[in-house]
Amino acid sequence: MDRLWDGALQQAVLDPTRSSFSTCTRRQQDDGNKRASHDGDKSKTPKRKAARSQASSNSLPSLVRRVAVEAQRSRKVIKGSGRRAHVDPEIQTRDVTAYCAAETYNLHVAKHVLQREGYEADPFRTELFPQVLHVQTPNFVVRDEVTGEDRPQGAGDVFVFPSGSVVTWNVTEKLAHHLVERILAPKAAEEGHLDRLEVEDLAYVEDPTREVSKIIGDTIILGTKASSEHFPHYNASQSELDGHEEAQQQRRTEIDNILAKIAFSSALARSTKLAVLENMLSSYFQTTRSIPLTLSQGSKLRFSREFILRKTGELLHIRAQLNLYSELTDSLPDLFWDSPHELGLENYYEQVGRALDVGVRIKTLNERMNYASEIAAVLRERLSEKHSNMLEIWIIVLIVMEVLLEGYRFSHEWVEGRKPNSTEALQREWLKRELGDH
Repeated sequence: MDRLWDGALQQAVLDPTRSSFSTCTRRQQDDGNKRASHDGDKSKTPKRKAARSQASSNSLPSLVRRVAVEAQRSRKVIKGSGRRAHVDPEIQTRDVTAYCAAETYNLHVAKHVLQREGYEADPFRTELFPQVLHVQTPNFVVRDEVTGEDRPQGAGDVFVFPSGSVVTWNVTEKLAHHLVERILAPKAAEEGHLDRLEVEDLAYVEDPTREVSKIIGDTIILGTKASSEHFPHYNASQSELDGHEEAQQQRRTEIDNILAKIAFSSALARSTKLAVLENMLSSYFQTTRSIPLTLSQGSKLRFSREFILRKTGELLHIRAQLNLYSELTDSLPDLFWDSPHELGLENYYEQVGRALDVGVRIKTLNERMNYASEIAAVLRERLSEKHSNMLEIWIIVLIVMEVLLEGYRFSHEWVEGRKPNSTEALQREWLKRELGDH
């Protein structure tokens, strides 16, 4: 990860004014702005959204004023303490939304199709591809329903995970569905299920007074303050700030924020993937719910061999998706093993897991699958019993046919032997004559 910081900072120094989504074409940005403005009422309105002001100068006084203004606006983001801590309901938040529309995504194909649409892959050079694919969407505005003013919302972030999930930060619902359904689904998705699209969302608010992010309820508090560990010699009271150092600080803070978003997004994507499996298992139970009742009434299970094999395969597929072919049951994905420990990304991942009860849900899902396995075992036993009964019937039929054939042959020979002109009668007469002559 040290190479991550060095490469990103070197690029920031060479071109500190570079936009993280500069490769997007002017046409795409104009279309994105028009689309967001036009769909201000139609698309999902972000909950209590507010845009942060952008500094127009790199001088120290403007920086201090910016920090002071942001601190004043964010001073009461969190109210209360301990278990009573909660986010101020007056604080305007933005949306974090996770979409699960496929079993897996081929991230190499996803990268190609997104670049063809004008998006830049991994704009902050996190070097986490192909474990996650990050692109940014252009700036957009939302019209305030109260004042009627246009509020700039800034750029949005999109994270694509191999598990088949896409997580968006500050992206309009219409654009998110366009990315998931029209761009990624046709080529990058493997075993896509748009008909069973699962969506989960949280809210987030940026807090420039915090270095460490956290989650309270269903709201992520994203700490955007520069880490003192990165720049221990920075003093806000000095008369002037070196532009080179400020560019480094700003770039590293942006990368820290992106990595924090990846950690939160990975956990939210995990929850969304788990929700898909929960829905699949619920559908499985809907088709087998009559079996326990039928058994309790002493009736026979009248299911075809095809039905029993199909239900067994469905259950094995769900169990494999949970325990074998994904990182759902891993305590920490491989994505975070190489991340700097001081960033606390694993803590962010675990916070979302606790907030969304992922551990409890995995345990419950496994218990429900154990019950489903018992039903499948009953079906397989019924299939085996039915097969054994059929074999017994065929054996009995064959024995009866053999007895009938032997009886027919015996009766036929007896009747033929009674006739005077039959071969057997002639042979007896010949033997008598021969024996009499001797």
